[in-house]
Amino acid sequence: MFSEPPILTLKNARLTFGVKPLFVGLELNILKGDKICLVGRNGSGKSTLLKILSSVIEADEAELFVQPGIKISYMPQEPDCLEYKTLRDVILSGLDKYDPSLEYKADILINEFQIKEKQSPEQSSGGEIKKAMLARTLISEPDILLLDEPTNHLDIETIEKLEDLINNFCGAVVVISHDKMFLNNVSHKTFWLDRGLLYTNNKGFKFFDEWQEQILEQEIIAQKYLNKKIDEEMEWLHKGVTARRKRNQGRLRRLEALRQERREQIKQTGSVNLEIETGELKSKMVIEAKHIFKAYGDRELVKDFSIRVMRGNRLGIAGPNGAGKTTLIKLLTKKIEPDSGTVRMGKNLTEAYFDQNRITLNPKKSLWKTLCPSGDHIWVRGHWRHVVAYLKDFLFKPEQAEALVSTLSGGEKNRLMLAVALAQESNFLVLDEPTNDLDMDTLDLLEDVLDEYEGTILLVSHDRDFMDKVATSVLYMKGDGSIYEHVGSYSGLLEKLKNMPLKKESKNLKSEIKTPSYDKPKNMTKLSYKDKRLLEILPHEIEVLEEKIKEIEKLLSEDVELYTREPKKFDELTQSLEQAKQDKELKENLWLEIQMKADEVCK
Repeated sequence: MFSEPPILTLKNARLTFGVKPLFVGLELNILKGDKICLVGRNGSGKSTLLKILSSVIEADEAELFVQPGIKISYMPQEPDCLEYKTLRDVILSGLDKYDPSLEYKADILINEFQIKEKQSPEQSSGGEIKKAMLARTLISEPDILLLDEPTNHLDIETIEKLEDLINNFCGAVVVISHDKMFLNNVSHKTFWLDRGLLYTNNKGFKFFDEWQEQILEQEIIAQKYLNKKIDEEMEWLHKGVTARRKRNQGRLRRLEALRQERREQIKQTGSVNLEIETGELKSKMVIEAKHIFKAYGDRELVKDFSIRVMRGNRLGIAGPNGAGKTTLIKLLTKKIEPDSGTVRMGKNLTEAYFDQNRITLNPKKSLWKTLCPSGDHIWVRGHWRHVVAYLKDFLFKPEQAEALVSTLSGGEKNRLMLAVALAQESNFLVLDEPTNDLDMDTLDLLEDVLDEYEGTILLVSHDRDFMDKVATSVLYMKGDGSIYEHVGSYSGLLEKLKNMPLKKESKNLKSEIKTPSYDKPKNMTKLSYKDKRLLEILPHEIEVLEEKIKEIEKLLSEDVELYTREPKKFDELTQSLEQAKQDKELKENLWLEIQMKADEVCK
C-alpha cells in the first residue's frame, strides 16, 4: 500500500546568519492532515524555518516543492498591523484578492472569535490583534497553516476555540508554541530543531520528553564509540532533560503540600469572617483585602471581593481577556485604590514585578552590562554570583555575555528580562504573563526558580500547564466582577467550570429548560415528569434546528451578493445561524445529560 505523497517538501536547506550556519542540509515533509508542532530552543531557527516554508524569506540554498494548487497561510509571531484602519481590514487583507461577495467569511470569523472589528489596531490589545491575525490567516481557506506562537495574549476560551479549529481542520498545520497543554491537545507529529538538525517523530508533543532523552542518549553513545570528545552543550542538555524529569516529581509533591496548606489557611480565617487576627496569622499576612469594589464607568471589574494572602502562597489569576486581571493585581498591590473596601499589605515586603511591557532593555548594552553595570558579580537571592555563571543559568552561552542586546531573538530578550527581574532582591514576586515567547527549556528553568522561591507569588497567565505547576490556588475572574478562588490546579478549575450547570437566565433556551446536574440524588428512583417529557421532545427540536441551520447556510452560500445587496438581511441571517447552532448544542447537551440520568435510574 502506497502512502500519500507529501503536499510540501523541503530538501537540503541551508541558511547562515553571520559566520555560523543556522542549519545545513535540513529536510522535511508535510503530509495532508498533518498536525505538527515545531519545538526547539529560542534562537534555534524555528520562526526562520516557518518563514522559509511560507516563502517570506529564502534560504541560502534549498529545494522547496509545494504541490500545485496548495495554498499556504502564515501567521507571524509579531505581526505589524498598523497600516490598517480597523481590525476588519486586517482580516480582509488575508484574501488573495478583495471581493465584496466574500466579506461574509470575515463576518463568520469575527463572530467566532468575538473580534472588535471596528477598532483600530493601534488601540487594540495584544489579544485582539492576535485574534484578528488568526482570522486573517484562516479567511483564505488554506491547505497548510503555519502558526508562530498563536496562543500568546489569548485567553483560555479563545485558546480552546483554536484547539477545536486545528483538530477539525482538514489541511496540515505546523505550529510553534510555548504552551505545552496546547501542543499536547493539537499535535500528532513533532519536529525538533536542535543545533542545526531537524528530528522528526510521528507522535505528538506529549511524547516529546521521552523521545528527546532517547535521541540525546544515542548521540552520547555514538560520540563515545567514535572516541570523540563529548560536546559539552549536548551533554549538559542530556543531564538537564534527565534531571528535569526527576525534579518534576519532587516539585509536584511540594506543590500539593503547599495547596493543602492554603486549604488550611482558608479554613482558619473562614470564608466569611475576615476579622480573625491571631498572632501567627498576623505575622504571616502579606495582603488582606476586605470587600473591595472597582469599576470603570458602568463596568464592574471587581465587586465585593475579600481575601487574605499569606506568606509563601502562590496565587494564580485567570480569566478572559478584559476580565480585570491586571486591575486586580494593581488593587492587591495598592498601585491603585478601590472605589470601596480596603487593602492592607504586610510589613517588610520587597516586591519584584515582571511585566514584559515594563522592563525595558537597552539594545546598545551588552548582556553583561545589563545585569551587572559595574564589576563582574551580581547579588542573587542571598549570595554573589559571577555574571557569566548567572547568564548560563538562563541558557546563555559564555560568549554571549559580551554580545549586544540588539543581537538577541525575541525569546532570548524575554529570558534576559526574566534574569533581570529574578535577580532583584524580593520576598514578593508579581508575574504578569511571564511565559509569552519562552521556549520549553526556559519555562522549565522558570518553574525551577519559582519552586525554590520562598516568598509570595502573584501570577497572571493563560498557560494552563505552567499555572498547574506553579500556583497553589487560582482566582478565576469571570468578567462580571465576581471572583472565585479554587485551591488546586488550573486544569481542575477549568474542569469544574465546564461541569457547572447553566444559569437559568440563559438567552439561548426557554427559561423552563435548564441543564440538570450530573450528580444523581440519593433518593432518586425514577425520572421526573419534566425530564421524561424533555427526553421525548428534545430530539424533534434538535432535528428542527438542524434543518434551520441547513436552510440558512444554503441561502448564504447560494446568494453570494446578499451581503452587498441587503446587508441588514445578511446580518439577521448570520445572527440566526449562530443562535440556531448555540441552541442546538445546548439542547443536545441537555438531552445527553437527561439520558445519562435515565441510565443511572435503570441500574
